[in-house]
Amino acid sequence: MITWGISANSHDAALAVFKHGIKGLTSKKDLKLVFASHSERFSGIKNDAHLDETLINYARQWGEPNEVVWYEKSFRKTLRQLRAGQGWNYNENNIKKYLRGYGISAPIKYSSHHHSHAAAGYYTSKFTNATVICIDSIGEFETLSVWDASNDSMKRVYSQGYPHSIGLWYSAMTQRIGLKPNEDEYILMGMAAYGNPKRLFLDILNDFINKDGIGYSPKTGMKHNLHQGCMWWRPELTSEQDMYDIAAATQKVYEYLLENILIWASKNTPSRNLVLMGGCALNCSANALAYKYFNNVWIMPNPGDAGSAIGSVLAHYKQKIKWPGPYLGYNIEGEYPVEKILAELRKTGICGVASGRAEFGPRALGNRSLLADPRGGAIKDQVNDIKQRQRFRPFAPVVLAEHASNYFDGHTGPYMQFTSYCKQPDQFPAITHVDGTSRVQAVEQDGSGIRKLLEAWYAATGCPMLLNTSLNIKGKPMVNNKHDAQMFEQEYGVLVFTDSV
Repeated sequence: MITWGISANSHDAALAVFKHGIKGLTSKKDLKLVFASHSERFSGIKNDAHLDETLINYARQWGEPNEVVWYEKSFRKTLRQLRAGQGWNYNENNIKKYLRGYGISAPIKYSSHHHSHAAAGYYTSKFTNATVICIDSIGEFETLSVWDASNDSMKRVYSQGYPHSIGLWYSAMTQRIGLKPNEDEYILMGMAAYGNPKRLFLDILNDFINKDGIGYSPKTGMKHNLHQGCMWWRPELTSEQDMYDIAAATQKVYEYLLENILIWASKNTPSRNLVLMGGCALNCSANALAYKYFNNVWIMPNPGDAGSAIGSVLAHYKQKIKWPGPYLGYNIEGEYPVEKILAELRKTGICGVASGRAEFGPRALGNRSLLADPRGGAIKDQVNDIKQRQRFRPFAPVVLAEHASNYFDGHTGPYMQFTSYCKQPDQFPAITHVDGTSRVQAVEQDGSGIRKLLEAWYAATGCPMLLNTSLNIKGKPMVNNKHDAQMFEQEYGVLVFTDSV
């Protein structure tokens, strides 16, 4: 029995494959996640909204799907689009017709958008009980939901609907500072460190947000429908510093709103375990706030819509699975090239790696990474130039978990989901932002290739960390297969190792 979960026909399409045990369709045993990937990795189109034939053919190696679970309720989405002035999109949202266009004719089940988000988080966590918070731009109508989860059951305890959306507001502010909405929100988050949040905090709060106070209600009302952006706001603000200050205030307002939801949820749900999901859960600068009100926090490494390819199936079956880790995508076979990478890093200080199964999620975690020696000041500009990014942007450190506390103060984890303060920023400027923070990937003794590389690097240099960024350039998806790796190497002059041979 094969079930496919699919998130597509909007943005950042993805497909997940689940295998069932021999007891068949109705069995709750042996549901196993065996593959998940973004379409963009196969099509080469950044944030590809649609399925890709090569992705579908790759997924078929596990067998034809007996059923498909779609990540949202398409008819309710059509009604919301009509309300939003986007017209009657019934034909465009005809999922049966859409899938048949890709040769997929299996029966289709549907999960609601926020249920898919919540299920992707809770059912992949280790928690038997949890509070689940989902914050995104928009589902069918939902934009914010809070859930009480226990013993494979999930109960929605709060829901907020369109057009009152924190995610839409954050994307509108991303567009306002000259960035691409639904893609560059993480750049706004990085720009925030260069601005003065106090200058425009109250202006943004008062101009956009209806908020009665902290902790009384999770509701976040919007004074404007921001589906079409807010380029009309404060047109006199045009300088580079203005953009930094808008970014800083936007980030601070988001943290204020998130903290309000966290306080309310901690008071009105019984669990001290938190699952944070939806696209806003990628805001690593704010995520550590969760630890002020909850003891344990889980953010599935792909908490946005693409991750709902997994969540749709788990919502349908209402079943926890053993989380297999984020390495779920295309497989480049062969042994992880530890010695080759080590030699190149000691020689030139930088190289790429594309080995094993690709990461499912927006962040490279060692299998599709551009790696560098984090020591010294020159490497940051060098890597930013290769990736064709703004020079102000820092990179993440990947560090042996047992050494993380020697270098960083704050919460760390395996998936770059929290920022911590670097204790030695002068020694590691390439992985330290201007505000002194780093987005840390701490690798436990898991036997992974990146773990073995870090151990070898530490033994050779005494440094337990490397600079880690995704193996791509701005506007392009991460390298997926060997051909992609070869093209990257030829075009950008950086050696990319795919195996140890």
